[in-house]
Amino acid sequence: MATAVKRVVTKIEANPLLSKQKNENTLLRVAAYCRVSTDSEDQLESYKAQVAYYTDAIAKNPKWRMVDIYADEGITGTSDRKRDNFMRMIRDCNKGKIDLILTKSVARFARNTVDSLKYVRQLKAKGVGVYFEEQCLDSLKADSEMFIGIHSVLAQAESENISANVRWGIRQRMKTGTYAFRYNILGYRKGTDGEPEIVPEEAEIIRTIYRLYMEGNSLDQIKKYLEEQGYITKTGKKEWSKNHIKDILMNERYCGDMLLQKTFTENCITKKVKKNRGEMEKYLITNNHPAIIERDEFKSVQRELARRGNIRKTSDKALTEQGKYSGKFALTDLLICGECGSPYRRKTWSRNGVKRIVWRCFNRIEHGREFCKDSISVDEDKLRRAIYRAIKDAIGDGSEAYSLIQANLAYGVTGKDENLDIFAMSEKIKELKMRIQENVELLSNTEGDPQRYIDLIKNMSDQVVALQDQIEIIRERLNDDQETSFEIERIKTAIQNLQLDDNVYKDSVLRILIDYIRVMPNKKIIVALKGGYQIEEEIE
Repeated sequence: MATAVKRVVTKIEANPLLSKQKNENTLLRVAAYCRVSTDSEDQLESYKAQVAYYTDAIAKNPKWRMVDIYADEGITGTSDRKRDNFMRMIRDCNKGKIDLILTKSVARFARNTVDSLKYVRQLKAKGVGVYFEEQCLDSLKADSEMFIGIHSVLAQAESENISANVRWGIRQRMKTGTYAFRYNILGYRKGTDGEPEIVPEEAEIIRTIYRLYMEGNSLDQIKKYLEEQGYITKTGKKEWSKNHIKDILMNERYCGDMLLQKTFTENCITKKVKKNRGEMEKYLITNNHPAIIERDEFKSVQRELARRGNIRKTSDKALTEQGKYSGKFALTDLLICGECGSPYRRKTWSRNGVKRIVWRCFNRIEHGREFCKDSISVDEDKLRRAIYRAIKDAIGDGSEAYSLIQANLAYGVTGKDENLDIFAMSEKIKELKMRIQENVELLSNTEGDPQRYIDLIKNMSDQVVALQDQIEIIRERLNDDQETSFEIERIKTAIQNLQLDDNVYKDSVLRILIDYIRVMPNKKIIVALKGGYQIEEEIE
């Protein structure tokens, strides 16, 4: 009887790559993928070592033929968007040029779990294998996907941890006020002491932009002026963009402050930068560096930006509720209809070759007399003369309007709230003096305890003295600024002599002084000064 022989079963591992070989002499087309995440010297050395290693390894295997070495230098692995060579490799795989990809580890291939598994599956469907040397994983093996997923999660977690540590360090520097100043804006450079210093010629451009804006110019007009003057942007361009000009007007660094964390990165995977609308803390460092723009002037510009941004539409044909600011004519923003409240618009009438410029109610232009029956059309020259006549009379009579006009002129030229404070304090002094007089009369007629009135009179008198002292301090400070005083006097003289028709200040003065002008059906205008005082004037 024959002796029974024990059967032996030997497992032969699957190797899908063999299906790529038409016969044993067919060479596999092999590529390698290398990546380093930073441009630091040690990382670059690692990058060069990876490229050299795979070039040598593929060349030494007689059954392999090198397709290419795909390498991304100084690129993060959390996203595929910026990895140009990685995407080129995927495209070549889709074209059938590659059979096998060699890479150091799962972390080198991708630090994003979703991307890692997506591309492994996509390549596997094409019959392209990925071999991760560090983990000894072959993506074509049946049980490999689970292990690749585990290692991908670990790689992503490592990136998230590194990102969290970096963010923590940045926020600590923000909290302590030691966050570095970024020299990516016009007007500043790094000084010899390592601190920000003003670049005089660039600072002059910034001051010009702020001045033009407060004089009523639109962003388009400022852009045109800068380009005509040949001013150069921070990046050396002769062409200015409206967004760049608006960024300059809104940048708090020009008044010496620094607001940190205005934007934040959503996460280390998508790297989407979002505007911080309250999701994260912000840190404001005041008086961080020398200011190019006075803080009061900066605040004035922010208020004007907000005002222009809230202009409502005037035409029913507009697609949105948002109106558009026009810096071409000051009256466009100031002139309103006394009957229906609609803005007035400038129109050019032409008859027999003779042109006539008039201002008309926009509601009446669009909808006719049915909606605004009694509004009048006004010749521009007559309108201007009436406006300046009203202001001139107010300046000449030494009334309350005179003080208000002086305060508004000084505020418009300097942008300093102190000038408006003088007017407000002066009005408070007038009120207190009237109340003192009333209490003096009550004191003289009282038959009871007079001490109550005496205490009130003394308290109000002390307030008057304190306000007068404060006004004197502010005036002395303003009088020291000879250039400001000269500009204010120049504007006042121009108004008094009615020479503003050809004067550079003609529109800027109107914007400084006037809140609105109401055109009445009885051929009169009501000029409302900023501060509340109103002047009525006939249109001749």
